[in-house]
Amino acid sequence: MELFTANNVVKQFANHLALNKVSISVREQSIFGLLGPNGAGKTTLIRIINQITAPDEGELFFAGTRLIPKHTEQIGYLPEERGLYKKMKVGEQALYLARLKGMSRHEANQRLKKWFTRMDIQAWWDKKVEELSKGMQQKIQFIVTVIHEPRLLIFDEPFSGFDPINVNILKEEILRLRKEGSTIIFSTHNMASVEELCDDIALINKSEKILEGRVKDIRQDYKSNTFEVLCNSLNGDLNQVLKPGFNVIETSEDEGLKLYKIKVPEKTRPNELLQNLLPHVEIHSFQEILPSMNDIFIQKVNNATSRSTVNEIANNL
Repeated sequence: MELFTANNVVKQFANHLALNKVSISVREQSIFGLLGPNGAGKTTLIRIINQITAPDEGELFFAGTRLIPKHTEQIGYLPEERGLYKKMKVGEQALYLARLKGMSRHEANQRLKKWFTRMDIQAWWDKKVEELSKGMQQKIQFIVTVIHEPRLLIFDEPFSGFDPINVNILKEEILRLRKEGSTIIFSTHNMASVEELCDDIALINKSEKILEGRVKDIRQDYKSNTFEVLCNSLNGDLNQVLKPGFNVIETSEDEGLKLYKIKVPEKTRPNELLQNLLPHVEIHSFQEILPSMNDIFIQKVNNATSRSTVNEIANNL
């Protein structure tokens, strides 16, 4: 079931088309990656979901009903542009922001103390915000984003400014929130995080959606039928013993063993390659090479940019 859906959303700013008929569907209790280069339109879509700005065209639905202002109570938003009151004490400010989300002082205090303990930042409660590092301030903003337990959480570049240890802490919290029922829209440039966290993604480039689907399905769709084989060295050319259509595309050394990358014909089962190799080499490891989300991201953006350039040239002829 979809918690949030956007259908054919269009947004124009003066002479700039920010979104051109963009549609996405975000499944309940999933992590949805919203990807794209800088200026692609991601933040505009996020602001429309939060009703900070309105679309020129298109429809948006939350939990099966048309998106209305009241739905913002069920949304938590951590923007890329951070901002806390520097002179206020951390605990005082966190309480203030939690109260703005409709919580009583007692309830807000209880939940905040629980979160401060979980994130191991109890000692910061009475410090002024200006005394904290950027990463520490972002921890506070993360907490006040999730404190009212909204159904939909939107994180825009949540790992920016964090060291690797705190990135892992935040990843664990995001996965825990999903497990406990939250639905998450996650905008990032970090493709490794996409593979670790996201169930589904949409890729936006130059105001248009150019790819959407489940991460595991997309990686399968873009695989190149290439396998990596680590084995003992073969006297001679491995291509000479492979069946027609099987090609060694790369060879390297790995601690005295040979590492081959072998491309096979489409719809070829891995066992066929293994059966071909076993009479000639001793195999130490064997795996299919699936493209990373980073590879797919670059390929799709470059292809879309090339098509756009061709269209621009054609339109000017």
